[in-house]
Amino acid sequence: MSRISPSRLTRRGFAFGAAFAVTLTAACGNGVGSNGSVTIDARVDATLDEMYRSYPNTADIADKASGMLVMPLVTEAGFGFGAGYGRGALRVGGATVDYYSNTKASAGLQIGAAQYAHVLFFMTNEALENFRRAPGWTLGADVGYVINDRGESVEADSNTLLNPILAAVFGQAGLKVGATLEGSKYTRIIP
Repeated sequence: MSRISPSRLTRRGFAFGAAFAVTLTAACGNGVGSNGSVTIDARVDATLDEMYRSYPNTADIADKASGMLVMPLVTEAGFGFGAGYGRGALRVGGATVDYYSNTKASAGLQIGAAQYAHVLFFMTNEALENFRRAPGWTLGADVGYVINDRGESVEADSNTLLNPILAAVFGQAGLKVGATLEGSKYTRIIP
């Protein structure tokens, strides 16, 4: 009976072990079997209920929208450089069709932390499809706000409704002033 040298077994074993560990680690993060989607959907429902109750004009906008991206909780912090992160769901016809993360980075004179919710209303099918087709979609400065950065309701008149994307930013808490969505990047995820 021949014996395998311990040094050969160790190298080979290490290589197979490392490959197995990488595969196992990658599989653990794919969201299969997790309850992340249930948690996100429950938070989205609560966020929409709060928005409709606090800002009734958003219900009319939601009825006219082709779809809505709801981010129940975005957390931002900054000290010179800032960053933010949140997760949410895209709803079309009242049903969740995809899940997204929201990331944001900024630089400049800033200090503090804040949390807030926001909803993007896609007012045209074209705006919704452009969002869904993009591998990593970034919101620009051309968004129209129906709830401003202080949580005050802004009337959605016929000029506002002509914007292809409307935003509602509300429920702000924290010490960072002036939450805006410009520069936010949205990426499809598996929760």
